Amino acid sequence: MSDLVRHGGAPFRWAGVPVLAYKEEGTHFRDVTRQVLFEPSGTGAGALDVQLRYFEVAPGGHTTLERHAHEHLVVVLRGPARCLVGERLHDLEVNDVVHVPADTWHQFRTGDEGPLGFLCLVRAERDRPRRPTPEELRALREEPALAAFIRV
Repeated sequence: MSDLVRHGGAPFRWAGVPVLAYKEEGTHFRDVTRQVLFEPSGTGAGALDVQLRYFEVAPGGHTTLERHAHEHLVVVLRGPARCLVGERLHDLEVNDVVHVPADTWHQFRTGDEGPLGFLCLVRAERDRPRRPTPEELRALREEPALAAFIRV
């Protein structure tokens, strides 16, 4: 990866960075794309062991309800939207920063007003996301506000 990733001319697109599917398969998300803006170029002392991605959720779309052993940071570039972190719902606006702790349920959703776009910073080497078991989903849905928000 180059030491500079230039804006691609179109809003929230970068030159030479492909727009990829959010995930390869599944019905547990809707209308999400991703672009990988930075990956580590080396290993060893001083290497930056992170990956920076840009996700875009189309109007009415949502990410997967999931958790994993690694934490990540999200910076909202386009909005408004809402997110679930743990058992709390948050209204999101442009320039908000969301910390998702390790092993914490999270999901991002947008309404019909426009897309949600966010940068997401994670460790380059990380575990795979885990979706909730039927029992975990039942427990989350015991809270009416969460039950109304969650999409699976």
